[in-house]
Amino acid sequence: MSGETKAQVSGWTIDTVATYLLALRTADERFHAERDRRYTEVNIEREKALKIKEQADRDALDLARQIQSYKDEKANELREQINSERGLYASKGDLIAAIEKVEAQLKPINDYIASDRGKGLGLQAGWAILLGAVSLIIGLLGIGAVIFKATV
Repeated sequence: MSGETKAQVSGWTIDTVATYLLALRTADERFHAERDRRYTEVNIEREKALKIKEQADRDALDLARQIQSYKDEKANELREQINSERGLYASKGDLIAAIEKVEAQLKPINDYIASDRGKGLGLQAGWAILLGAVSLIIGLLGIGAVIFKATV
């Protein structure tokens, strides 16, 4: 120790530095090994999660197919029901034709009723005129009788 005092000695020697660096390197290797192990575990878990997700996607697709086939089946049943009921109900054209046929059959009856009412009203009007004329003649005769008595 050339000129160094005890207070100035740091305590580092080549052996202590080598031991320190070896311990540091060993700790570093353990750290990297632990990190690699964790990364590997994370990758394994990620692969498991990806497999689970793929299975869930397949199940969802299968369920969507089942739902769609159910909807298609129900739509076909409804279409068949509508087609089977289509013959049970009359169409608009059928109803118009039936109503026109009934109106054609009722037209002579309506014409007869209208002419009969017209004759009845005409007859009533004739009787009213005749009664009015008779009343007028009787009134005039009555006035003539009064005037005749007054002059006699």
